[in-house]
Amino acid sequence: MPKCTKNKIDFGRFGRRVIEADFSGGELSSDGGLLLLRQVDRHLGLSRAAAAAIPDPRDPERIRHALRDLLAQRLYGLCCGYEDLNDHQALRDDVLMQTAVGRDQALASAPTFSRLENRATRAQAWALHGVLIDQFIASHKTAPEELVLDIDASDVPLHGAQELSQFHAYYDHHCYLPLYVFCGQAMLACVLRRSRIDGSKNAAALIKLLVTRLRQAWPNTRFIVRGDSGFCRRRLLQWCERAGVGYVIGLARNARLHAAVELAEASLADAYAASGTKQRLIGEFDYAAKSWPHERRVITRLEYGDQGTNPRFIVTNLLGEPVQLYEHLYCQRGEAENRIKEAQLDLFGRRASC
Repeated sequence: MPKCTKNKIDFGRFGRRVIEADFSGGELSSDGGLLLLRQVDRHLGLSRAAAAAIPDPRDPERIRHALRDLLAQRLYGLCCGYEDLNDHQALRDDVLMQTAVGRDQALASAPTFSRLENRATRAQAWALHGVLIDQFIASHKTAPEELVLDIDASDVPLHGAQELSQFHAYYDHHCYLPLYVFCGQAMLACVLRRSRIDGSKNAAALIKLLVTRLRQAWPNTRFIVRGDSGFCRRRLLQWCERAGVGYVIGLARNARLHAAVELAEASLADAYAASGTKQRLIGEFDYAAKSWPHERRVITRLEYGDQGTNPRFIVTNLLGEPVQLYEHLYCQRGEAENRIKEAQLDLFGRRASC
């Protein structure tokens, strides 16, 4: 078996210290990834950008821990699996964490982080969203031809007396109802909201802010908004049409929609009875809800099998074949669910104890 532990790994310098990893023994740590996080953060400038985006109201003469160091320590801790503020009572004395943050003495304590997080404001939250968008723009070498913005909401369960805690009948527990916007692998927005609201609340305003900012960087990029039937609201559809933004959004079933596909479903039922195999059809028709000012294009996916009929409907202002729009565009919406799981589970987005 070859020996692969001779080479050292260079992580640069910190003051007069040389930071390197080797395999010769000495003091060991299970958080070696901290140095990789430090390198990535230095390359992206994420913690510095976040610190520059929010004001620091503390007295400069009494500051022991710079705002950038506080944010870096908290971010690195989350990435290494330390989600609780209490964890930093021990982490503050960890030499590897100190090196990653860029200090050679004790780091911030849990009470310091508690004060930092409790003085956060709505304006600071929006400022940090700006950092997310700037990072997303910087990740592209050239302007993309098309971007699909996935919008969705999910629950953050609450188990104590958190501020604005409300019961949500669908999720059957007390929770928050954050609103997410993703573009591919990137999260562009996460707006924390109380739960006793329409799930689409703030959706049109949020999409408007994001598209406006992204168009400043990429004026020729095409934008498409994608979401489930919970976001089929007049305000969002009308804004997209006025702003030249495409949309493909689920449409909740109702009696009028069922009546529009009744003949097609009967034909599928006859074909199923004759062949015994599941039947499927994707088509389109024009439809206008009572609250809509005009008809819009509706694409339907009809199925008939041993459990009967199972229709789905989406509304869109895009051109193209119904099969392409439904199967290759709308059905990819489910990938956003994976991004929500990553945010809530991998990054402890459901951790609302503090």
